[in-house]
Amino acid sequence: MSNLQTLLGKLVDVEISGNNCFQGILIDYGLDILTVYNKRFLYIPIVHIQQIKLSQWKGTELDPIGELPIKEESEKESETISFRKILNHAKGSFIEIYVTGNKTLHGYLTSIMNDYFVFHSPVYKTVYVSMNHLKWLIPYSANDTPYQLNHDTIPFHPANVSLARTFRDQCKKMEGKLAVFDLGDHPNKIGLLKQVNVDNNLLELVVANGEQVHWNLQHLKTLFIP
Repeated sequence: MSNLQTLLGKLVDVEISGNNCFQGILIDYGLDILTVYNKRFLYIPIVHIQQIKLSQWKGTELDPIGELPIKEESEKESETISFRKILNHAKGSFIEIYVTGNKTLHGYLTSIMNDYFVFHSPVYKTVYVSMNHLKWLIPYSANDTPYQLNHDTIPFHPANVSLARTFRDQCKKMEGKLAVFDLGDHPNKIGLLKQVNVDNNLLELVVANGEQVHWNLQHLKTLFIP
């Protein structure tokens, strides 16, 4: 996306998967992620961008020149940003992420594996998030905490399970447990995780009424164990 160079520093309209639209100033971009600023920094994986164009709205008061950290703590000025670099930079920091549905998650990124990361939310506790489905990430300032909780009272209890390298294999580890996929955006995504078939990427859930439902694991985005 080298042609994005012409949009750097300009107000743009960005549409991403799920009919989510943003307007802001294009701050930076790499091979697989870009950064847009509109009061907050949004890191958006390029794979989910439907379109980006120069905005026709002229009424913005946003002006990052001389005010904003265009390269937030980058190691070298010549280095380009990447999705994995942003995740590593965000590790241990308070961030907001959006994956699916009408909910965003607020909390801390604690571990990064091959194709998923572990996210600790004060509300949902440990959430396993597929990297393939992360739509955006927004970092908060160092002084902010989720829900204005005191740093010393944030109930941070990492999951007492070993981490597999892939999201599929991590789901496999959870066989026999009650599981919630995609934050329960569909009633058939809540149930007893009976089996994960690693050969065809199908998993079997037994939902509340006892019905057995099979899901394609490649289309599931998050998992947490209540």
